[in-house]
Amino acid sequence: MKVLIVDDEVIIRTGLSTVINWESSGFSVLEPAASAEEALQRIPCEQPDIIFTDIRMTGMSGIDLAREVMNERPDTEMIIISGFDEFIYAQQAMREGVSEYLLKTSRPDEIIQAAIRAKARIEQRRQEDELGRTQERAVNRSFLRRLLASATLPDEKTVTEMWNRYPDLRITQGEHQLQVWIVTFRHDDTAGEEGRVPEVLYHAFGERLTELVPYGCEWLQWDDSILMLIRTEVEREGISQLEYIIRKAREELNCDTFAACGQPIGDVRQLRRALDTAMEAGSYEWLLGHKDYVRYEDISERKGVRVFSTMEEEKELAAWLRAEDAGVLKSGIAELLARIRRDHQATPSSVQGYLQTLIVAGHRWLERAALSIGRSYEPPNGEKLDMTELAQRPEKVLLHHFETLMKQHAELVSGISPVQRAVAYIHEHLGQGLSLQQVAKHVHMNSNYFSELFKRETGQNYIEFVTQAKMQKAMALLLETPAKISEVANEVGYEDMKYFNRLFKKFTGMTPSEYRANAEIYPSID
Repeated sequence: MKVLIVDDEVIIRTGLSTVINWESSGFSVLEPAASAEEALQRIPCEQPDIIFTDIRMTGMSGIDLAREVMNERPDTEMIIISGFDEFIYAQQAMREGVSEYLLKTSRPDEIIQAAIRAKARIEQRRQEDELGRTQERAVNRSFLRRLLASATLPDEKTVTEMWNRYPDLRITQGEHQLQVWIVTFRHDDTAGEEGRVPEVLYHAFGERLTELVPYGCEWLQWDDSILMLIRTEVEREGISQLEYIIRKAREELNCDTFAACGQPIGDVRQLRRALDTAMEAGSYEWLLGHKDYVRYEDISERKGVRVFSTMEEEKELAAWLRAEDAGVLKSGIAELLARIRRDHQATPSSVQGYLQTLIVAGHRWLERAALSIGRSYEPPNGEKLDMTELAQRPEKVLLHHFETLMKQHAELVSGISPVQRAVAYIHEHLGQGLSLQQVAKHVHMNSNYFSELFKRETGQNYIEFVTQAKMQKAMALLLETPAKISEVANEVGYEDMKYFNRLFKKFTGMTPSEYRANAEIYPSID
């Protein structure tokens, strides 16, 4: 703590500053002042914690000095050290806020003990003040948290309480606006936490932002993020001042963040709207992975992508899974997700829906592949996807699901007969005009021998089996997808619609449109 000695007698002020070992007791002594006037000029800049002053000096007295100091800096400890042992002086000094009254005949240890007592009083007041501020801040944050979480508009009493608790956030119509920012910390799944305590990082980041923001700012931890409530004014051109400040805090604390700003508001009654739009913007973190921040205005006009996978995309997925190559699968998923990110209409909810249907399509493919070789596969029943994980780490989720399907497919086809392998091949290529000779070649068999063996094992000749397989797939597509009937026909290898309709009715007793319309259950893909 800093000590200032004020005395117009050079011997006294020099002796007090040099004879006593201030440093050993945790004090640093400023250059002594020769008068109260000099002290008052220096105090605002040097900010001493403890002042030792004489009473009678040329010009202002020590009592006058104490009065001025206590008016401007009431936390300063004032100690009189005088040559006059008169009760009236001591009484007057105490009225002006002087904490102790010593005589110049006091021993050095008595003077240092007076300073130590003053230091203890200062530290106690600071601890009490800090505790009070901490408690007040906790109460204020609790109020703010309730206000943000409330779905109802705040009444006039709540608005008044808001400004009383946070006067620095008060906005003037047309001059200021409030913004809600949600700041999340990015984590590398392979790196782990690196020993960092999240709460410490939240606090450090929030406090640093508060220091850097030149206007009203308040922060609180919001789930796994930092919520910043900021009063803004006109921003400079180019990168906004707030975005610059967030970047600076990131660099100083050596952390990677994604910041999302909600819709600016000019009325505190719209605070929930600002929060909701900030959270909506924050949900774009994966889609905008190359960016460090996003504003609600940047994404508010997006319409979303289709939530159903096409038959072509499902065929592409089947090719990845049949390849039984993790590299092919990973590359395919990476290209798929890169394509989604490039779509400027993509929204998190539509992407989630699309990826979910792709996962369902993978399970259906494996189910059909199992049935085609006389085996069974039960798709997960009631297993719920972690939609948050799918939104934040889609590559990880897709890899997990599709690698599992790929392994299950490999187990299904292991040890099967040539005819079973042929059957699986037929089911995978129903959209192509596969001849018996082509299929026989795939399983490395003579076509005549293969034809006999195929009928013996399946109970049907090749043409009957393929036609039945095509019709069964067409039935499934009509029930499970919104594809047009012409698209279904092409998917199972028929370009002539009249021929397809006639063949389908012969097989099912209904036309394709009647079959779809009269189905008791039309599974939705959600």
